Amino acid sequence: MDSAVRYLSEKEAIEIEEMLMGPSVGFSLDQLMEFFGLSIAAAIAEIYKSNERGRILLLCGPGSNGGNGLVAARHLHHFGYKPNVCYPKSTPQTPHTALVTQLVSLSIPFLSVEDLPLDLSNEFDIVVDAVFGYSVHGLLTSPFDDLIKRLVYLLNNGQTAGHQSTVVVSVDVPSGWHVEEGHIDGQGIKPDMLVSLIAPKLCAKKFSGSHHFLGGRFVPPSIAEKYMLHLPSYPGTSMCVQIGKPSPVEISSLQKSFTSSEFLENHLEANPIDQFRTWFNDALAAGLPQPNVMALSTAGKDGKPSSRMLLLKELDSEGFVWSTNTESRKAREISENPYGSIIFYWDNLSRQVRVEGTVENVSDEESEKHFRTRPRAGQIGALVSKQSTIICGRDVLHQEYAKLEAKFSDGLKRMLWDCRSLIPKPKHWLSYRLKPEIIEFWQGQQSRMHDRLQFRLSEIDGAREWKIVRLAP
Repeated sequence: MDSAVRYLSEKEAIEIEEMLMGPSVGFSLDQLMEFFGLSIAAAIAEIYKSNERGRILLLCGPGSNGGNGLVAARHLHHFGYKPNVCYPKSTPQTPHTALVTQLVSLSIPFLSVEDLPLDLSNEFDIVVDAVFGYSVHGLLTSPFDDLIKRLVYLLNNGQTAGHQSTVVVSVDVPSGWHVEEGHIDGQGIKPDMLVSLIAPKLCAKKFSGSHHFLGGRFVPPSIAEKYMLHLPSYPGTSMCVQIGKPSPVEISSLQKSFTSSEFLENHLEANPIDQFRTWFNDALAAGLPQPNVMALSTAGKDGKPSSRMLLLKELDSEGFVWSTNTESRKAREISENPYGSIIFYWDNLSRQVRVEGTVENVSDEESEKHFRTRPRAGQIGALVSKQSTIICGRDVLHQEYAKLEAKFSDGLKRMLWDCRSLIPKPKHWLSYRLKPEIIEFWQGQQSRMHDRLQFRLSEIDGAREWKIVRLAP
């Protein structure tokens, strides 16, 4: 939370708004709504892109905060979003009636409360809570109590499996919150974004979402100085500015103190592949997300290295297996220089495993098996992408994906009795195996006294055997 910005009490917020519309400043209500609505739309556009989260529902109340939401709907429409408005108790006075006329002229849909689904995530990517501001106290009445319940349901358990979650954006004061004490009972709205207007209210100190924006660029210096608002600078021509960002830190200060048990030679398995299995199983047992993520480094004949993150597909007695496009940069480098290195890093266990060795293609049968482990969408994606080639935009990928998805749309229906309906593995999609010559197991320790035990494949009396050495940290 940004400690420099002043947080307003309800009394101060009312006084400032009256001063803005008083003779010394001269703003009208519709002018303030225009400023506020543009700030809201700009904040949403700053974080959520229209091509990713374009479907927006704006819940607008009968007061000035609802008017702010109506203005925001107009700007969001012009920004390329697809806004829908739920305005259950419209205000029969200007500027609200004029705002409704403007939205109707743009063919922006108005939905009744009855038209809304219980789970708003089925139809909307963003829900804007512009129901009430700081002037509403006590229990909410119908139909607004129902709208708040829908928002609570959305945030708690209304997300549809397999889809990105719907986010809630509250304007100035999340509906149902006390303007100063915030979310008193702890059971209501917990928005993902809060857009404070003029200056944040005291309740904003209880906001714990991801993004807190301020829209108040129009506040004259006389008011800012009188109330010691300490408003931040607004970037460029923007009508909003993000506040509550973490304080800058020196990168060099980001260090971790390790507190692991000693890792000794007698703790090792005799074979490094078995030792890797032991550590990998430890990572699984610890609940680490995707412990099979690894960084693969390769270099072509020019000796210039390149690295990328991949998923380990299989571990066998011969080595570490992954799959990729044979036309990719890493595949081309492997064809020129059949050596590579892999690193696994498991932060919560303070462990890493480094592997070096030769790289070879695996059989077509194994590659086919690995391709079948990919999700169906991933199989189509492998057909779509000409990996590492230059493309003119994401639309190229989406269009080709849609074509192939339609082509194979009935494949699932026939798959059980017609193997031809399977998505074919591309000819350029193969699996590779890194056959290790060196495997190092690293365990973080205090004061940088890390344990580094390394297996080296050596030739002893004509036979290739693993030799264990300890390296200085």
